[in-house]
Amino acid sequence: MNKKTSQDLSYSLHATDTYRDTWRIFRIMSEFVEGYQMMSQMEKEVTVFGSARLAESTSEYKTARALGALLGEHGYTTITGGGPGIMEAANRGAFEAGGESVGLNIQLPFEQRINPYVKKALGFYYFFTRKVMLTSPSAAFVFFPGGFGTMDEFFEVVDHIETGKMCRVPIILVGKTFWQPLLDFLQTSACDLGSVTKEQIDSWVLVNTAEEAYEAIELGKGMKGECDLSAHNFSSDKNVDWRIFRIMSELVEGFEFLTGVSNDVSVLGTKNVQPGNRYYASAQKLGALIAQSGMATITGGAEGIAEAANKGAFEAGGESLGIGMEVRGKTVLNQYLSRSITFTFPFTRKQIITAPSRAFVFYPGGFGTLHHLFEVLTLIQTKKMKKMPIILVDHAYWEPLHVFIKKVMVHDLETVHDEDDELYEVVDSEEAVMEVVNRV
Repeated sequence: MNKKTSQDLSYSLHATDTYRDTWRIFRIMSEFVEGYQMMSQMEKEVTVFGSARLAESTSEYKTARALGALLGEHGYTTITGGGPGIMEAANRGAFEAGGESVGLNIQLPFEQRINPYVKKALGFYYFFTRKVMLTSPSAAFVFFPGGFGTMDEFFEVVDHIETGKMCRVPIILVGKTFWQPLLDFLQTSACDLGSVTKEQIDSWVLVNTAEEAYEAIELGKGMKGECDLSAHNFSSDKNVDWRIFRIMSELVEGFEFLTGVSNDVSVLGTKNVQPGNRYYASAQKLGALIAQSGMATITGGAEGIAEAANKGAFEAGGESLGIGMEVRGKTVLNQYLSRSITFTFPFTRKQIITAPSRAFVFYPGGFGTLHHLFEVLTLIQTKKMKKMPIILVDHAYWEPLHVFIKKVMVHDLETVHDEDDELYEVVDSEEAVMEVVNRV
């Protein structure tokens, strides 16, 4: 095996020259088995997300602690990422009220300890498997103010719900001052694009207090059912369910698909644009420029931006790859692919589509696009992935989100460090994208 730095090993699942390291596959699968066995034994679970950087003196910490207490007093299981900040607060409230308090922790350079208020804990080496468990179906999901990681988890959950992979349950956002600017961005930019509907946004509950959050959880009682991603579908009393082996198969096939692909650019964006749309034309031109530069184009393989980028690359004689997913029993792949692969599980597909590229390019999009954007930003921020260009196309679309990150996350609450909003660049032309890509 090639020698690796500690940084490489921390997320070597994504390194192209380690795809064939068999022991890594078995380590990943052991985390799935342990995680699903633990999750399948839980009842009335509520998963709480939020910043690890919010101190005990903050109002957000106090509200999360109060919510944890309400959950503990009424027989709910409180699940968090097991770290400090909001996670500690929710676990603490549940613990002090005598309730079930669970922590799913990750090994990070700056966040390795499990907080002292966790009764049941499970530690993960891979960011990927830990987040699958954190976003497994619960009776409700509660999101406090946070940084890139919280945004990643939020958009992953709502994306799974909208694609039918997860049951509809209460989505509760705590802290109107924090969340309203993000909702404004979605209600204007994303809704105007057609990638998000007002009805989807209106289904979420925006509150300020622990009591309001708990009331929303109670009102949604009974909504949770058995859905595709339920932990019970992957584990039984004494035996591992066969679907665990299907996960392993999809991962191996995905790694094999990427073997030998290194000089590539990933292009992601909405599926809701057609030929004639300016974003479609831009993505098609970009695909051609990528091909002319001798690089491969990787997309989600479906319609809209993916089709446009693949078309540009394909017609220019370049390698055009699609990483698709089955949604509601159907798989849609565009006709401009030189190679493609499809997945049943959204988390295995996400793992492959966010494998390091030469650069990631994000066109305007909805929940799926935002989920992938914040996933990559989180991996780079936490040093689970090496730094690479993250490029957002079109200032007019992305500026409100950038302002939200800069003002609310960086300056108001400090859930993101000042240098973290420099992990991405916003540009307005295909030539500007290629200029950034070619700096590498």
